[in-house]
Amino acid sequence: MSTAYEAPGVYSNIVSSGNKPIESVGSSTAGFIGQSSVGPQNKPMLVTSWAQYQKLFGGIAEGGYLAHAVYGFFLNGGARAYINNIGEKQENQKEEDVAGLIKGEDKGPGKRTGLCAFKEIEDISLVAAPGFTGRTVHQMLSDHASECGDRMAVLDGIEELGEVQLHEFPRLGSTEEAALYWPWISVFDESTKKLTYVPPSGHVMGTMARVDSDRGVHKAPANEVLRGALGLKYSLTRNEQALLNPRGINLIRDLDDMGIRIYGARTLSEDKEWKYLNVRRLFQVVKQSVTKGTEWVVFEPNNEKLWGNIERNIRAYLKTLFNNGALQGKTPEEAFYVKCNAATNPQENIDLGIVTIEIGIAPVKPAEFVQINIQQHVEQSEA
Repeated sequence: MSTAYEAPGVYSNIVSSGNKPIESVGSSTAGFIGQSSVGPQNKPMLVTSWAQYQKLFGGIAEGGYLAHAVYGFFLNGGARAYINNIGEKQENQKEEDVAGLIKGEDKGPGKRTGLCAFKEIEDISLVAAPGFTGRTVHQMLSDHASECGDRMAVLDGIEELGEVQLHEFPRLGSTEEAALYWPWISVFDESTKKLTYVPPSGHVMGTMARVDSDRGVHKAPANEVLRGALGLKYSLTRNEQALLNPRGINLIRDLDDMGIRIYGARTLSEDKEWKYLNVRRLFQVVKQSVTKGTEWVVFEPNNEKLWGNIERNIRAYLKTLFNNGALQGKTPEEAFYVKCNAATNPQENIDLGIVTIEIGIAPVKPAEFVQINIQQHVEQSEA
C-alpha cells in the first residue's frame, strides 16, 4: 500500500526482507502403542515425564512391557511421548490376537484407533510397540512409518533364540523406515522387586532423544550407554555381531568397563544410500523443516523474487546444519546445493501454480569400522 505524503517530514516504513528463517523440527518425540489395564484407550495422550505416565496409566505392572519401555525412554533422556493404550492384556492372548488392535481403524478425524490414531500427530518422530516381536506387527509399524514419511519405527528382536541360528535371525525385508534392536535387556522390576528381561525399544528411543539433544540428529545413536540396563539376555561376541550387522540388526553389547551400549546404527534397508539410521533421520528432519519453513510461500506471486527468497532461506538453514557438523565437505558449496529458479520452474508449472525446489545434501556417515595398521619399527644401525 502506497503512503500519501502531504506534510513535510521524514516518513519511515517497515518492509519485509523476504527472509523467513527455517528452524529444524523436533526429531525425538516418541509414539508408544501397547496395553495397560488403566488409563484412556485409543486416545493418544502426551506425557512429558515418568510421573505423568504413572498418573495416567499406572506404574509398572507384572507381565507388561509398555510401562517398562516408557520408563526406559525417560530414564535415557526422552522428553516427550504419546501413549496409545489399546486395552488391557487378556489371559493367554497371543501376539497375533493383538495385531488388529495395533493396526487400528481409520474412520476419520477423532475416530482413528491403534496406529491410525498416530497419523493425526505430526509431532511423532519415533514409534514402537514394545515387546511385540512378530513379523506382522513389525510390518505394521514399518508401513505406518513409511506412509507418514516423517518417522522411524524402532523394533524389538525376538526374546528367545530357541532353535533359531544367528544367521537365520528373523527380521523384516528391506525397509529404510525401521531399525531393529537386540537382545532384550535386564532391568529391575519395581512390581516384583527382582530383575527381569524387557524389550529394548523404549530405552533405545530415549537414547536417540538424548543424542539428538546433545549432538544432533546427524550423530549416529550408537556407542552410547543404555541407562537402566543391568544385563543382557544374550552376550554376543564380535564374530557373532559380524553375522548380524550386515543384516541391519543393531546389537546391544556389554563392553565391560565401558558398560552396556548400543553398538549398531543401521536401518533394515538393503539400499546402501539409506543403510545408516542417522542419515535417514537427517533427511526426514530436513524434509519436514523445509516443508514447514516454506509454508509462507503458498499463494505468493510465483516469480523470480519469490524463488530468490526461497533459495536464500533454505541456504541459510542448510548452512546452519553444515556449521553444526551435520554435512560433509570443506565448504558449504561442497556440502549442499539449492535450486529454485527458471530451470526448476518452467512456465507450464507456473501456470499450474507449482513451485519446485531442488535440494541436495551430503550427510556425514558414521565411522563404523576403524582400521589400525601397526608395523614393526626396526632401527637402522650405522654402517
